[in-house]
Amino acid sequence: MAAGVRVTIGQLEVSADRAANRAGMGTAFQEAARVRADLLVLPEYASAFDPRGTGPEHAEPLDGPFVTTLRSLAREHGVAAVAGTLLPGTDPHRAVNAVVAADARGELVGVYRKVHLYDAFGHRESERLEPGDPAAVPLLLRVGDLTFGVLTCYDLRFPESARRLVDAGADVLVVPAAWAAGPLKADHWRTLARARAIENTSAVLAVGQAGRGVTGRSLLVGPDGQVGLELDESAELRSADLDPAGLAAAREQNPSLANRRYAVVPRD
Repeated sequence: MAAGVRVTIGQLEVSADRAANRAGMGTAFQEAARVRADLLVLPEYASAFDPRGTGPEHAEPLDGPFVTTLRSLAREHGVAAVAGTLLPGTDPHRAVNAVVAADARGELVGVYRKVHLYDAFGHRESERLEPGDPAAVPLLLRVGDLTFGVLTCYDLRFPESARRLVDAGADVLVVPAAWAAGPLKADHWRTLARARAIENTSAVLAVGQAGRGVTGRSLLVGPDGQVGLELDESAELRSADLDPAGLAAAREQNPSLANRRYAVVPRD
């Protein structure tokens, strides 16, 4: 029988104070360990965030304090983790919006560099950030009997990003985000998460950042599109169990992945 996977949602409020953000991450790991979670997911920009614009002044390398601390905490508590951070870009005036994944031994499994920059709704991420390679190898993290595929925030609006992860073997789509607040934005967040779950017969674990300028509202959606867990706008830590058998049953009942007639390939 396939073993379930317990996940902890870390809907954190993040500031430009990097030391305080690392302390908040430590608290989230402690809670994940207390409930015997297998995986902790933190939001986009978990290392540092400014709602007026996050950029190269907030970046640090993979061997910097944030990722080093994340790996150490994962190893100490025996909990795998996915978290958003900022890496230095090739241009000193721009950074890279990235998500890192570490296994329960603290080993860095991989890095996803955000492909779709948020140049919408009055924002211009491309002025401060450089995009990732759309043809890069998908970031997958195996935890127990489930494979988690990583995308982030604005990527949720592009179904091709999710489908490419599912094609690579993802059972669960993990979406760390700092989803910008505004008219209808919370509704878009919820609707898009449910759509990505239904069309891919995958669970979706969408973890938002709490605080000024963002929506929070993290949610866990099943492969049938039903919302099993949903938070409000406040910072909170919550945990839930994912059932591989339930996912397999959903894909057997709704074999849309097998029935489709188109493939997803990166565009230049």
